[in-house]
Amino acid sequence: MAIHPDLLALRSDPAPQQLAHDALGGAIAQWRESALVRQIESDFEAFSQGAKLAAQNGLAALFDPADPMAGALIARLIDPLVAALGQHPLGAVPLRHYADDQSATLVLCTGAGAALSVQVLDPVGLSRQRPASSVTFAPGQLHERILAGSGAAKLVSLRAMRPGGADLDSEELRLEPGQCLHRNSGEQCRMITALDAPLVLLRLQRREAGGALTREYGLADGRFIAQAAASPRETRLELAAALLGRMGRSDAAPLLAAMAEEEAGQSLRWQSLKECLGLDTATGFASLCRIAGRAEDPLAAPAGALRAQLIEAYPQLEGIA
Repeated sequence: MAIHPDLLALRSDPAPQQLAHDALGGAIAQWRESALVRQIESDFEAFSQGAKLAAQNGLAALFDPADPMAGALIARLIDPLVAALGQHPLGAVPLRHYADDQSATLVLCTGAGAALSVQVLDPVGLSRQRPASSVTFAPGQLHERILAGSGAAKLVSLRAMRPGGADLDSEELRLEPGQCLHRNSGEQCRMITALDAPLVLLRLQRREAGGALTREYGLADGRFIAQAAASPRETRLELAAALLGRMGRSDAAPLLAAMAEEEAGQSLRWQSLKECLGLDTATGFASLCRIAGRAEDPLAAPAGALRAQLIEAYPQLEGIA
């Protein structure tokens, strides 16, 4: 097997990789030490904790079409990084980043369900994709500024929910450099349809707090397709609850009952309750009754309906409370 000489050198001598690490890390450290970035990071911390974007002057300026700060912020980072990579092409950028055939993303700040990132969308990769047949609404805030490139997009809005689906509206958008887009991503979704050149976006995103649901609908008819917890943490907990159920871990029933009754997303609580009922009927049914008895609980009505169905099918459960 042929191995490039540069890779062979890295295997025999770690010094070049350490030099690359120091050069790239130094470029990012110098960027973070600037007054501009310190202000942005301070504002981002407040925003990630729930503060309004308009109250964070430095961060809000990045998404003001009349303010040139966004370009300066990115240039001060990318220029020295590119120079360092020119000298150390096998170095790794010590910021979270990922790429696929359609896009590449570099995360500048992250924390508490929020992220500030730069994203590049590739027109060639986009052209290879089939037209979207569904649209997903993920509750939260999303602010975008187009730094370079142009193209066309469709803005799909969730007008109203109905049994089995939702009523959707859509409008065509023209994307141009300097344009800023602000939306509630739980009600609106921007879908790129064509690009004239690579599109470079500065994106600020904040997910809604626990309990929110991400929902997917068919574009053509608005039919409901799927839903999931909008919070990655709650999604992981749902998977853990389902796994405990599949493993038959009856010893986990008290924990699942507690999860079903705590303040969390409805999807996670309902999943925990179902798994608890399957593992330990007595523990699960007692938890079901307590939830059904809470008038203010959003799960009280479905829990009451399930309790009635179970008692009708298994009268012996009526003595459990």
